[in-house]
Amino acid sequence: MAKSKSLLTVDDIVGAWAIMPTPAKPGSEKWDSENTVDLEETARVVNGLIEGGVDGILALGTLGECATLTWEEKYEFMATMIEAAAGRVPVFVGTTALNTRETIRETRAAAELGAAGTMLGLPMWCASSVDTAVQFYKDVAEACPDMAICVYANVEAFKFDFPTAFWAQVASIPQVVTSKYNNLGNLLQDIAATRGQIKFLPIDAAYYGAARMEPDFCDAFWTNSAVCGPAAVTKFRDVIAEAKKTNDWSEAKVMAGEIGYALSTLFPNGSFKDFSMYNIILEKERMNAAGWMVAGPTRPPYHIVPQSYLEGAHESGRRAAALHKKYSA
Repeated sequence: MAKSKSLLTVDDIVGAWAIMPTPAKPGSEKWDSENTVDLEETARVVNGLIEGGVDGILALGTLGECATLTWEEKYEFMATMIEAAAGRVPVFVGTTALNTRETIRETRAAAELGAAGTMLGLPMWCASSVDTAVQFYKDVAEACPDMAICVYANVEAFKFDFPTAFWAQVASIPQVVTSKYNNLGNLLQDIAATRGQIKFLPIDAAYYGAARMEPDFCDAFWTNSAVCGPAAVTKFRDVIAEAKKTNDWSEAKVMAGEIGYALSTLFPNGSFKDFSMYNIILEKERMNAAGWMVAGPTRPPYHIVPQSYLEGAHESGRRAAALHKKYSA
């Protein structure tokens, strides 16, 4: 397959970017399972997301089980996604690994398949200093000039705070055009430090707040709710765009509340830290409960979760499914 023809820029990162899991076949929760990826469901979900109006797709992050797939499974999944998307929207695939050399090997393979970019976190072992983190992204960018980079700024997963000093330095790397970002409290500071060179993507429930703070620049968000049915989040994107034109934010505020309400029960004890210990299985169980896609079981070792946490995930899925139904009407 051909490489991406041109490198995406920060101006290309707009709208609703769906996060999707790696669908698993029945039995994939067993340690001796093989060929666990449901490629047929993968292609169906990619096509459904695009037909549902999303602007881009991100995969193979934490809930995408980047750490539990074999390389062969990951490669087949990437190839299936890219083929199914057929250039209709950008596809960013995760190539996070334990070291720089393996990351570069996987990123080059993804580029050859035609991925538009990589959603890339830091190696999951030692906590990084700012200098280490910046050099890591510089090395990957130098080795993989055809791939745009979405910095996967997951503080819990990568044991790194992604401070403003980090963003100020990686903004000089042309391939770094966006970030899956959760630190809304530092958003304006980080935008200023990067001089508009990196599009920070808040989660859908925080997009209203980001758009109010910086309406001219904040025009994109990431969403894990799209695979519970994309109608609500694509409608939300359009409502915010209209609010920016009219300065009437009332409908956008209502929808932000609805999306936040649907997410709220996903977090055990209301704690993001507790959620992060089990987020793969909680996210996949939420998606399975919503019924728009079959995320399937969670691969080991992250398939164990306190049973009391599951009902919150299932309720979140049911609420997301109800929103999709409401905005599909």
